[in-house]
Amino acid sequence: MTETSPYILEARGINKYFREPVDFHVLKDISFGIRQGEFVSIMGKSGCGKSTLLYILSTMDTDYDGELWLNNQLVSGQSNKALSVIRNRHIGFVFQFHYLLPEFSVIENVMLPAKKLGIKSQSEIKKDALEKLELLDIGYLANQRANRISGGEKQRVAIARALINEPSIIMGDEPTGNLDSKNSENVFDILKQLSIDKQLSLLVVTHDLDFANKTDRIIEMADGRIKSVPHPEFS
Repeated sequence: MTETSPYILEARGINKYFREPVDFHVLKDISFGIRQGEFVSIMGKSGCGKSTLLYILSTMDTDYDGELWLNNQLVSGQSNKALSVIRNRHIGFVFQFHYLLPEFSVIENVMLPAKKLGIKSQSEIKKDALEKLELLDIGYLANQRANRISGGEKQRVAIARALINEPSIIMGDEPTGNLDSKNSENVFDILKQLSIDKQLSLLVVTHDLDFANKTDRIIEMADGRIKSVPHPEFS
């Protein structure tokens, strides 16, 4: 990957093996890239390797062969400490389950990744967190306890938390899997608008075909391989 690369995130020849209880080649020569502002979904049957791939792309699994690039920087081979900084600064996460701390307020939950990064002051982080909540039309929930809000509101809070450090890319693992159809549509609309208005890149693993069909392109996986990678419709 060079400075002229069009990709925010690029996987090159990723192979992953499970060694126990027997050798199993779980990911086979995975190569693709995601451009700035692109909204990409990954689909495939259970066990095809989707979540394993996302775990590698998120830098949380380093036991693989091949190269992972993020923002023109080779991520593969870096120390766990360096990867932690890269992950917290450049990658936002939205999961099926929101993982909010129930005893904390909404705004305190949103502030946590920025506190961990430690670049801004407490007052700056609080201001940023409120801005993210307002962006998602839930500023009025800022001081509510996280365990007192609805499931759809919790997922919006999780998105605000993912945005707090102004990441290059948001990765989602079944982000609508625990929501009803109305809230699923709301979450999709929020993510899509972020890709358009903020030019934020998004990569989402999903079983929801309706969700995937509305993204910019679908990467299909089967038996640890990518079946198809539609060419991105970008110049």
